[in-house]
Amino acid sequence: MNILTKFVVSLAVCITLNACGAVKVVPLAYTPGTAHLLDQSAAIDANSDVLLPVAVKIRLDTGYYRNKELAAQSRWRRVGRLPEGNVYRPVASVFSVEGRQVHEAYLVVRDNMLVGFYLPVESAFSPLEPAIQLPQGVFP
Repeated sequence: MNILTKFVVSLAVCITLNACGAVKVVPLAYTPGTAHLLDQSAAIDANSDVLLPVAVKIRLDTGYYRNKELAAQSRWRRVGRLPEGNVYRPVASVFSVEGRQVHEAYLVVRDNMLVGFYLPVESAFSPLEPAIQLPQGVFP
């Protein structure tokens, strides 16, 4: 391979890696006077944790496969609400999604569908496309 061909191939690889691989992030609307963007008035006490009875496979469009599923028998606690849905954090564990970077993530659930993830460190929402149907009756 000559130097020009190597350069073109390298450039194509760089463009491809930058085009895919990032976790999509949608900034949340900031309301002055609120300490957190996550509306915690919807929080439920620890006695209301939900138990996911079966594993749920997740496929992100980033091309990375760190967390391919929500584990069976995992516990989730409702910690608030976003305009996109109710937010659940894992109990006694950490859940993350991976793109070019790894992000701690909470589930965002609306109408029994996993519609995305709340990224607490970034205070942002990451949509999941397509949304994933969750087992009936698990997430209120």
